[in-house]
Amino acid sequence: MKRTAHLIFNPVSGQGNAEMELSIIKSQLEPEFDLTVYETTPECDANDLAEKLVAEGVDLVIASGGDGTVNAAAAALMGTQIPMAIIPRGTANAAASALGIPNNIDEACQVAISGIVHAIDTAKCNGYPMVLLAGIGIEADIVERTTREAKDRLGMLAYVISGFQQLRNLERFTAKLETDDRVISVEATAVTVANVAPPTSILAQGPAEMDADDGLLDITIVAPDGVGSALTASYELLRSALSGEATQREDVGYLRSHSVTITTDPPQKIVLDGEIRGETPLEVVCVSKGLHILLPEHAVPSDPEKLDGLPGLSIESKLSSENQ
Repeated sequence: MKRTAHLIFNPVSGQGNAEMELSIIKSQLEPEFDLTVYETTPECDANDLAEKLVAEGVDLVIASGGDGTVNAAAAALMGTQIPMAIIPRGTANAAASALGIPNNIDEACQVAISGIVHAIDTAKCNGYPMVLLAGIGIEADIVERTTREAKDRLGMLAYVISGFQQLRNLERFTAKLETDDRVISVEATAVTVANVAPPTSILAQGPAEMDADDGLLDITIVAPDGVGSALTASYELLRSALSGEATQREDVGYLRSHSVTITTDPPQKIVLDGEIRGETPLEVVCVSKGLHILLPEHAVPSDPEKLDGLPGLSIESKLSSENQ
């Protein structure tokens, strides 16, 4: 008897031939699953469809589309026991890249068929569900200024190019980060709070490697002094992402915490999983093992922290302040 699966397919994702891609996906999945296909529409998006499937108590949801489709379906599945598979077809596919899911349709289908179910962390960011990351400062500027045309033409590379362009407009702000056990004050140009992140999300790469199921958020603080320093820091962060070795630059700091609240002066725009979501303050809380997802095998990373050298840095233990 075949397993059952429900495919949420966004026909307008990516630049390929959607009809042909759906035919390829069905040819891969139907021999293994009793497959039901649902196509998103402007009136019924991936979140609407996934919520209906959750209410029905289905066995498996497969999301095929870009990051918007994947994140919307994941938001409905968070906190349930229903596993999710991803077949990426968007221009960026950051979620799939961050989780090690192949960008090739055939290979991604094989993960949906024979991958291992992992319970990965998610988060709540100012009340919104978060799969990947939230950023303030340059990160938000990059997302806001990257055009749809550039994303369609260049994919994730469009964000990298936009990031280098934004280096000319560096503006520091004062940030106060309240973690589980400390209050950290610092001057920065970007603060990124990640659950997981693809290598191309350069400003999230302070720790170099992120564990999707450690119950912790990875926080990167970037504080370059001038364009030259920013270019070097960006290169080092990209190198960290590709090599797996955390950067040791004084203008880059990183730490891990289950939760963090960030206030800034002046207020900064917030980007959450690729969408602008208001301004600071920003509150992010990790939801341990909040999403069940089919993944290929992946390595367990290290657990580094580095804050020394950041401008205007001060650290106060919450325990010591509470005892005074």
